[in-house]
Amino acid sequence: MYLIVTRAFPPELGGMQSLMWGLSKELSKNFMIKVFADYIEGHRDFDEHASFSIERVGGIKFLRKIRKAQLINEVLKEKKIDGIISDHWKSLELLKTDKKKYCLIHGKEINYPKGSRLNNRILKVLNNVEKVIANSNYTKNLAIEIGLNEEKIVVINPGVGQNEKLDKKSVENIESLLRIKSPRLITVSRFDKRKNHEKVIMAIRNLKQIYPDIVYICIGYGDEEKNIKKLVKELNLDSQVMFFKNISENLKNALVAKSNIFVMPSIKYKTSVEGFGIAYVEAAQYGVPSLGGKDGGASDAIVHEKTGLICDGSNLDDIYSSLNSMIENKKYDELGKNAKEYVLKFQWKKIIEEYKKILK
Repeated sequence: MYLIVTRAFPPELGGMQSLMWGLSKELSKNFMIKVFADYIEGHRDFDEHASFSIERVGGIKFLRKIRKAQLINEVLKEKKIDGIISDHWKSLELLKTDKKKYCLIHGKEINYPKGSRLNNRILKVLNNVEKVIANSNYTKNLAIEIGLNEEKIVVINPGVGQNEKLDKKSVENIESLLRIKSPRLITVSRFDKRKNHEKVIMAIRNLKQIYPDIVYICIGYGDEEKNIKKLVKELNLDSQVMFFKNISENLKNALVAKSNIFVMPSIKYKTSVEGFGIAYVEAAQYGVPSLGGKDGGASDAIVHEKTGLICDGSNLDDIYSSLNSMIENKKYDELGKNAKEYVLKFQWKKIIEEYKKILK
């Protein structure tokens, strides 16, 4: 049996949650597993439909970490456990076992200066695991820079399931909503500094001079939402920028599928960095190419000038010229076709084989 220890798990939404759900589901087809996850409202209905055991742990963050570790340590005493797979180094910090441990790393959670207190804690945990699984080559190199032994690290990109069949009614609604809007740009992410919505909106101000019917669709929520909406008003872009949040999965998928370019030219902000960017892959499943940023692991998800473009997210001119080059002569159609073919390499049935090699 393998134990999967995670702080991010459905029914909560997000890239990490999707990753840990997909990994758990695929591993359960080959191994006996038990998941230890954080408590979240409405989890019971979700957990009942899982084909494996899920134990939820609630309480405030610090006490939850201690309580979860206590429960896992008890299971380790009682049952034959082959190994432990964790989504975060902190989830392994309090475990007392000589069982094989595997830790996923994603980028920002290990991005602390070498020699700092947090860096020392990270290295103490990660140097004591069987394998560290980096979500991209960028994250692998970041781990080496902070002092991790390169021999411990293997790169396995996050997997995606088969994209959901589009809901006909949702597609009709979106086609009606966007019927005169073109080209169509979209971002699905939290509103935070790293995602770089601000510079995209500033680029839209210039692009609308050439493409007066351009539209930029923003799906998400977050700390920067108020500032981003304020910027849209200041630049008089209310007709070009549309905001959505708390929408159904069917509506979100239809919005992505009916867009021309997925835009997320992420930047490094303080210690926060885009380790991979599963959203690029999810857009590619619908034949939508992406514009990603050079700071982070986007280049593992986007093949520059084949399935999209990589730009300097801190440079407004680069964002503008990259978008313009994708829009000109509808180059996004060719890039999108390539992206839909390339994305097959990220299907879980292929990605899980890389995990099986490590575990066996």
